[in-house]
Amino acid sequence: MTPITQTPDLAAACARLAAHPFVTVDTEFMRETTYYPKLCLIQMASPEEAVLVDPLAPGLDLQPFLDLMANTDVVKVFHSARQDLEIVWILGRLIPAPLFDTQVAAMVCGYGDSVSYEQLANDLAKARIDKSSRFTDWSRRPLSEAQLAYALSDVTHLIPVYEALEDKLAETGRRSWLEEEMAILTSPETYASDPESAYRRLAGRVRKAREMGVLIEVAAWREREAQTRDVPRQRVMKDDAVVELAISQPRDATAMGRLRALPNGFERSRQAEGVLAAVKHGLDRDPSTIVMPERRGGRGQTGSTVDLLKVLLKAVCEEEGVAPKIVATVDDLEAIAESDDADVPALHGWRRELFGEKALALKAGRLMLGLRDGRVVMEG
Repeated sequence: MTPITQTPDLAAACARLAAHPFVTVDTEFMRETTYYPKLCLIQMASPEEAVLVDPLAPGLDLQPFLDLMANTDVVKVFHSARQDLEIVWILGRLIPAPLFDTQVAAMVCGYGDSVSYEQLANDLAKARIDKSSRFTDWSRRPLSEAQLAYALSDVTHLIPVYEALEDKLAETGRRSWLEEEMAILTSPETYASDPESAYRRLAGRVRKAREMGVLIEVAAWREREAQTRDVPRQRVMKDDAVVELAISQPRDATAMGRLRALPNGFERSRQAEGVLAAVKHGLDRDPSTIVMPERRGGRGQTGSTVDLLKVLLKAVCEEEGVAPKIVATVDDLEAIAESDDADVPALHGWRRELFGEKALALKAGRLMLGLRDGRVVMEG
C-alpha cells in the first residue's frame, strides 16, 4: 500500500473513516536523537479500509487527521496509547476523544499486566504478527512493502481485538473501570512538559531542602535547554550530574570543574553560565517553602504487612480476572500498610470494593489467607 502524501487525499480518507463509529490508530516515530518525538508514519483503519499517511511528505497538512482525532462521534482505538497521544497533543494541542486503549482494557479484562499487542492479536484476532520490521528506522525513505505491511497490521488486527474487548467489558460490567483509566490518559496534564516539574524524576535522590531547591532549578534549566535544542535531556546533562550539582552546589566555574559527573571542560562551555545561575537561583530559594517528597516508613515496621498485601492482591486479581497492576501499585500497598486512611487509588471507587476493603480487613485480622490445593484462599 502506498502512503498518503497529498492533503486532499488525506482529507478524503479521514472523511470516509469518520463515517464509522470507531477508527483504530497507531503511529510510528523516532525520538532517539530529539526531545520531541519525530512523527514518521500514521496508520488508521475502519472495518472497511486501512490507510497509511506519510507525515514527512513535503507540503502535507495534517489538519484533516487532527480533525478526525477531535471528532467526538468517532471512538479512537489505540494500543498502549500514551506516546501516540503525546504526539497528537504536540501536533494540535488536543487529546483524541472518545478514547479506547486496548492495553488498559485488556488489563481490566484479566489479560495480565501491560499485555502486548502481539499477544492480544494472537489471542483475540487469531493473527500472527511478523516482527521482522519492528526495529525499522521509520524516518528513512522509501519504506519497503514489508515495513508498510507491518505498520498496517498494527491497526487492522486491532479491529477484532477492540470488538472482542468491548464484548468482554459489556459481559463483565467493567466499562466504568476502563473509563476511569481513560480519564488519566485524556488529561492534558499527562502530556505537559513543564520544566518546573522536571525535578520530580530525581527528587528521591536528595535529602535536604537546600539541595532540593538547587535540583529544581538545575533540572528546569536542563529541560528548557533540551526543549530549545530539541535534543534528549540526557544529551544536555546526565541525571547523575544534575544530582551532583544539587548536592555540591558549586558557586563558580572552578568548583564546577571539580565535579566528576560533568564532562571535562564543561565549566568552560556555553552552558556553564546558565548552570551556575540555576544553582544560585536554587540557593536563593527559602528552604522553608520547599516541600520535600514524602518518605515511607522503614520496611522493618511494615514489610511483613506489605508482603501479605501482595499475596492478597494476587489472589483477588486471579479470582476476579483482572491485572494486579491496574488495581494497586507497590506504593499503594506500602501506603495502606502504614495507614487505613491512605489517599491512594486502591482505597477509592471500584478498586476499594474489589481489593481495598479486603486489604483493610486483612490488616485488622478480619480476613485470613490460607492455602488450598496449592492456591491462596481468603477466609473471613
